[in-house]
Amino acid sequence: MAEATANGDIAPDEHRSASGQLLAADGTPLKKSIRRSEARARLRAFLLVAPLLIFVLLSFIAPIADMLFRSVENEIVADTLPRTVEALDAWDPQTGPPPEPVYRAFYDDMLEATELKIHTRLGSRLNYEESGMSSLFRKTNERRLERFDLDQPLQPQFVDLDKDWGEVEPWAVIKTFAPRYTWGYFLQAADMRLTPGGVEMAPEFEQIYLKLFWRTILLSCTITLSCLLLGYPVAWLLSNLPARSANLLMILVLLPFWTSLLVRTSAWKVLLQEQGVINDILVYIGIVSDAGRLVMINNQTGTIIAMTHILLPFMVLPLYSVMKTIPPSYLRAAKSLGATDWTAFWRVYFPQSVPGIGAGAILVFILAIGYYITPELVGGTDGTFISNRIAFHISTSLNWGLAAALGSLLLILVLGLYWLYDRIVGIDNVKLG
Repeated sequence: MAEATANGDIAPDEHRSASGQLLAADGTPLKKSIRRSEARARLRAFLLVAPLLIFVLLSFIAPIADMLFRSVENEIVADTLPRTVEALDAWDPQTGPPPEPVYRAFYDDMLEATELKIHTRLGSRLNYEESGMSSLFRKTNERRLERFDLDQPLQPQFVDLDKDWGEVEPWAVIKTFAPRYTWGYFLQAADMRLTPGGVEMAPEFEQIYLKLFWRTILLSCTITLSCLLLGYPVAWLLSNLPARSANLLMILVLLPFWTSLLVRTSAWKVLLQEQGVINDILVYIGIVSDAGRLVMINNQTGTIIAMTHILLPFMVLPLYSVMKTIPPSYLRAAKSLGATDWTAFWRVYFPQSVPGIGAGAILVFILAIGYYITPELVGGTDGTFISNRIAFHISTSLNWGLAAALGSLLLILVLGLYWLYDRIVGIDNVKLG
């Protein structure tokens, strides 16, 4: 006998359990079999994307997490001078130099640190906060400490070693940066300083980071705008030319990708310098005098020109891919209804190309804000970005904490601008064709 199911299908009696529950072909309940099948499908899908997920975690998420940790990590003081940090906890810098127990604890810590050859690393860390700390710790080495008479007070012996050990400042710096986590790097990145007396603005001649952040945003927006102004007509021409001509022009657009970035940047140095090709041509045709050659290198002008040339293809390609999908019949229809060429373009064609503008603009802006090779070579003092300072602290000053803080602020800034862009333009309107 057969019996109708809830949806009207006929289910044989042998596919039901004794309680009337539908069964799969292998005898398991149908709902359980469906859940098991869906779980296997999800597992297969996860295994397919697992390599990409692992790659993203290792190459993107993990470095960002490490950067965020380095920007607040400050374990070197507590790990190198544990007894001193504990002894300084009850000391108030307002009362003058620390008492004898602090010097005793410091002696034990420094003797151990000098044996392990890590005291200079501590001095380098504290030298970022107070100039002279590195040389002070370098003087306090194992050979000199072994001459101390432990039966006598250690404070005058440290003062004989270096008079700065009798002052309040070095001990106050050690106490201030004793915690394992600190906001000091972020304060430096905002042109402020964490001092024993609290948070203070850095001296005016040291206030460079906020200026660099502002310059980076301004020049990146300028480069994005110049790429748009130059790339839009090229993309329109590419999308309206016959296929053969468009392909030839596309090769010219892609040609910079086949040339080394350093070669292209070095070429601009040759072109833009005062005795370079462009100035020689301008002098030859009489536009400028030989004494009034244009200064287009080692400044913001050189950075904008060189980076516009480098990033222009990243604007042209998204625009072209979107413009290629716009039917030419729309413009013809607009003109047949009485619209002028300008009205047809502005009211019909341009709105349909906005997704390409959005994609190209955000792509060029994100690339521009993180560039450091080209600004370093052609920007000089006035045309460098915040990324150049980050590279300097990573490779030259070795202040990785400050570099991480600057990188974290740049990341937060980009995410904030991305959010603002989404609110104004809408990320859903960004298309690549």
